[in-house]
Amino acid sequence: MDKEINVLALVKGEERFIFLFDDENRDSTLRQLARFAADPELDFSWYDAAMLSRKIRDAVPTDDDMIASEEFDSLSIDDFY
Repeated sequence: MDKEINVLALVKGEERFIFLFDDENRDSTLRQLARFAADPELDFSWYDAAMLSRKIRDAVPTDDDMIASEEFDSLSIDDFY
């Protein structure tokens, strides 16, 4: 059976960032986003990393993501007082 490949791209000025990943290398792709954000030679910010991380987590959710999402959904304003 063929693997599903996800494609995520970001265009910033003259730079193009294209990420190809499947379910198995989701976490390594997330780590690569952090390495790019930490690289001062690239026009890739921590904001870019956060936004693309969200898209990756939405595309390939894990059980941990689902648990965290359920916990956030159950919060109310009273939980912060």
